[in-house]
Amino acid sequence: MANNIAKFMQAATEPLADGTFGPGVRCSAYLNDGTYLPCVMLRTSGPVTRLALRRFRELAPTLFRRTSTPNYERVVKVFVAQGNRVNAYDIARVEESPFAMPLSLLPQIRGETSMAWTGFVLEMNDGVTFSFGTSFLMEFFNLPANYSFDGVSKVHNHSYVGATGTLKSLRPGSGAPPEDYDARSVLRERPYFVCHVDA
Repeated sequence: MANNIAKFMQAATEPLADGTFGPGVRCSAYLNDGTYLPCVMLRTSGPVTRLALRRFRELAPTLFRRTSTPNYERVVKVFVAQGNRVNAYDIARVEESPFAMPLSLLPQIRGETSMAWTGFVLEMNDGVTFSFGTSFLMEFFNLPANYSFDGVSKVHNHSYVGATGTLKSLRPGSGAPPEDYDARSVLRERPYFVCHVDA
């Protein structure tokens, strides 16, 4: 299956750039046992391997200093015991993910609305608006029922849909959200799995 995943990655028209982990290709995956993973990021293993080796080299000289040992352990933990991962050999097939926002829309979402939060509204072709929000995870987003990202007509950055259904602006850096900002109605980012493939 790794060859099929590599071909899918090579054919991808919208890889997501990442200066730390290298470009990624967003998809959905079916595992060998039939399990469906709606959000998977395909990456080559080279960038994360080089990053880990660099970080270990940087910290190795201080490894035997009592005060720095916990820092070294924390860095190792990040690379070996954190994050959602799926093995390429467990994947039966991959396809485009409906939860991957197109690259034509992502650049229109810029900056923080408040500390570690960006709120925005997507206006659909039928005029209906939906509040979205993220704490900097832009890879995959939840979608309202019966809608897709293909149906987006406009992005309203630093905005939300008020209690009466009207489009309202959020002033960047304003701190607390307005009284009629309903955080429960905001469509958030989705968790995803990473699959490293050696092409």
